[in-house]
Amino acid sequence: MITQGKRSAVSTVQSQPVRLPAKKGSVFKHLLKHKVLLLMLLPGVVFLLINNYLPMFGIIIAFKNINYVDGILGSPWVGLDNFRFLFATSDAWIITRNTVLYNFVFIILNLVFAVSIAIALNELRNKLAAKFYQSIMFFPYFLSMVVVSYLVFAFLNVEYGFINKGVLSLFGLNELNWYSEPKYWPFILPLINLWKGVGYGCVIYLAAIIGIDSEYYEAALIDGASKWKQILHITIPLIRPVIIITTILAIGGIFRSDFGLFYQTTLNSGALYPTTLVIDTYVYNALINMGNLGMSAAAGLYQSLVGFFLVLGSNWIVRKVDKDQAVF
Repeated sequence: MITQGKRSAVSTVQSQPVRLPAKKGSVFKHLLKHKVLLLMLLPGVVFLLINNYLPMFGIIIAFKNINYVDGILGSPWVGLDNFRFLFATSDAWIITRNTVLYNFVFIILNLVFAVSIAIALNELRNKLAAKFYQSIMFFPYFLSMVVVSYLVFAFLNVEYGFINKGVLSLFGLNELNWYSEPKYWPFILPLINLWKGVGYGCVIYLAAIIGIDSEYYEAALIDGASKWKQILHITIPLIRPVIIITTILAIGGIFRSDFGLFYQTTLNSGALYPTTLVIDTYVYNALINMGNLGMSAAAGLYQSLVGFFLVLGSNWIVRKVDKDQAVF
């Protein structure tokens, strides 16, 4: 019986046609066959080349002393002097600390609140109400930071602000000059960022939750699992891949900050610099005051390289913990 089985397997394999490597002509025919799909792909490829790859030529600006007479190629090379100038300043520690800590808080808060709100919206029986709440929370994401800064100013204005005139005066407390008190902004900025960005994350996680097969929850109900246990043992584990991917991408941008948030909403107040000055605003101020284009490019390259290695590092850690959840 075993011999017959082997013979049948061998005969089956021998009966299958042997596939030879594709010739150049067949590859060309294959491309012609899918020419419509390739044409549809062409605009995206061109957009990617123009916006993502051609600007990489500007990396050389970080290693040059740019003057507008000689142009980018004709300007003299200065090696790593632009990087030394960036990190030799007395504010180097402050801007690095603020950038990293703020982004770390933003990542944690947005993750926790976005997942929690997405789960809550998924549990609403009235789907029309769920859509309404989702739209309301998603709306601030589309607002410009200039508009957001005016909204914040309406709350924090010293003379006419809602908090000073409507809240503090109601309880008999002294009015505060919010734009001269740096100690409050480590709490104000995360709240603004959360209000503006939580709706976007909520949509991503809600889409992942909706994609979960309802049979899991039906089986859990039969076993007598409460709603809280269903969330802990079904919902969160099944959306964990999405959580990991979004977190890794967010970690990659931990050395970048929302320029509008730290520049517009704080009105670029010098009194707030100890707690609001980050790499992006520092470079912008240096570019405006000194016109040092090379240092600005050096800071951008530094942020990109650190973000690249942070993505690799965080993905390596995830791969060590759970190989199946790694991005690559």
